[in-house]
Amino acid sequence: MANKVKKLGLERNLAKSGFEIRWNAVLMFKEEMMKLLTTFTRLTAAAILLGGLSACGDDVGKVSLGLFTTKDVIIDARQDPKIAGVTCHISRVEANLSLADPSDMSISCRQTGPITAKDIANIDRSKNGEIVFKQSLSILFKTLKVRRIYDADNQTLLYLSYSTKETEGSHKHALSTVPLYGTDAWVESGVPIEKAEGL
Repeated sequence: MANKVKKLGLERNLAKSGFEIRWNAVLMFKEEMMKLLTTFTRLTAAAILLGGLSACGDDVGKVSLGLFTTKDVIIDARQDPKIAGVTCHISRVEANLSLADPSDMSISCRQTGPITAKDIANIDRSKNGEIVFKQSLSILFKTLKVRRIYDADNQTLLYLSYSTKETEGSHKHALSTVPLYGTDAWVESGVPIEKAEGL
């Protein structure tokens, strides 16, 4: 009888130990899942933060690249923050479920309102120009930037779009120009811009 009770107690202890092992495995799995969720949340928050750094703009077009792909062509309309009379349309490929967003893009900038000599006087007219838009393309911190450069000799605004990471050995980039001829900012040859704007 004593041996039977002892055997029964041993079986109960083994069952209890097996339950504890399974329960500990469940707890460990839950802890790992929480770590993965926290990491994903941080990466998503970083992507949103970077996206928030971009200049104000609107998605004016979205075209799917096919039934069996998650990639879309997105078309954004962006107004130059210092020259309200210029609007740039930027097309880019967006891969919704991919960590590596394609860097192919194109840009087209046009005069959509008045451009004055004062507008031109207030921009960076160095050869390096200045960044007017930037937008995160993925949670891997690939960023699309648009830089405005002023070509003083030809009185033309240059808008250069480019990716901050190399793709297949080269940095993707595109260029669009907005000539000032026919606008209030056009300066006749030999007239300083400061005099033209009455400063």
